[in-house]
Amino acid sequence: MKEGNSMNYVFISPHFPSNFKNFAVGLKRAGVNVFGVASEPFELLDADLRESLTEYYRVNDMENYDEMLRAVAYLTYKHGKMDRIESHNEYWLAQDARLRTDFNVFGFKNEDMAFVKLKSAMKEKFREVGIRVARGRVIGDYHDALGLCHEYGFPVCIKPDSGVGAADTHKIRSEEELGHFFHVKNPYESYILEEFIDGKIVTYDGLTDAAGNILFDATLVYEKAVLEIVEKNADMFYYVDRNMPEDLREVGTKLVKAFNVRERFFHFEFFRLPDGSLVALEANLRPPGGHTMDMWNWANDVDLYAAYGNLVATGNFTAQMNTPYYCCYVSRKGVHPYRFTHDEVMARYGGNVVLFEEMPGIFAAIMGDFGYVIRAAEYQELMDIIHMISIIE
Repeated sequence: MKEGNSMNYVFISPHFPSNFKNFAVGLKRAGVNVFGVASEPFELLDADLRESLTEYYRVNDMENYDEMLRAVAYLTYKHGKMDRIESHNEYWLAQDARLRTDFNVFGFKNEDMAFVKLKSAMKEKFREVGIRVARGRVIGDYHDALGLCHEYGFPVCIKPDSGVGAADTHKIRSEEELGHFFHVKNPYESYILEEFIDGKIVTYDGLTDAAGNILFDATLVYEKAVLEIVEKNADMFYYVDRNMPEDLREVGTKLVKAFNVRERFFHFEFFRLPDGSLVALEANLRPPGGHTMDMWNWANDVDLYAAYGNLVATGNFTAQMNTPYYCCYVSRKGVHPYRFTHDEVMARYGGNVVLFEEMPGIFAAIMGDFGYVIRAAEYQELMDIIHMISIIE
């Protein structure tokens, strides 16, 4: 049974991505009982994660819902009602919701999953609050898709209606490429076709409390779209901006309310068009990927993992999110001949580099073979560092 008034928190897949183990550390520090459920052997978990877990339940296959159900049932029987079930991971959002539904736990339930996972349903939410979206819909056969291509004009974008990030996303430039897509596409997947939007990607991100109040907000600016990075094998960078555009905050605040975001991180993506207007891209009701959580920490000199733990435990959020720094992720790919060596970059800007790492192969196509996380108080200094890292002979 529960000890005192401490909360019980089931953390699904607490080891992946690796920086998310810090959620468990922050929750434990706040006095929350953290129960990990995953298929990873316990002895392979990082030591600080193992030490932060009240108990760990290993399943053979996380895709097997019966195993996941038994895991939470066992933990509930042994420790009392679970107060939260969460992975913070896009891939497990629907399963998290199913478990919350079956155990009557706070947060998104099964009935909420359409607008959380389906891009077509997200479009309806965007339209409800008066935000422009790219023209598009779920497609049927080749001829249905071809009709839309003729209506919108090439190129178009085709992606899974329920997808994770940019996986299985295609820029289609011709009837021949459309035919090839239908030849190789997943026959069990539902796809959405949209007009191609040429704009810079910006985001409205943050965290809400259990009542849906926004505790902090932030914005990311992406230099290139993911499709362009993969197509051209290009480097990329994205950064935490010190300044929040008012139009972005206005539409983002409406969306937080429309999507009923409660005690959750959120990550809404938009195209910023050359004329300055915004077009909604998609809603991600979880923390942004990569090192963004850590970048928020470095941009603000805070520990958001600890602040989140305190929020769950007490309802209070005490981190001061004043953003005294820009913080940026910059990639390098092994195939490019860079003008400056890593040692030269570090000799000049080592004080601005808060992290340098080799990226796992599964992320390299987008995130590069190597990644720098840098921070700077001034925009021009940030751009100078990015230039030194990125410039190719």
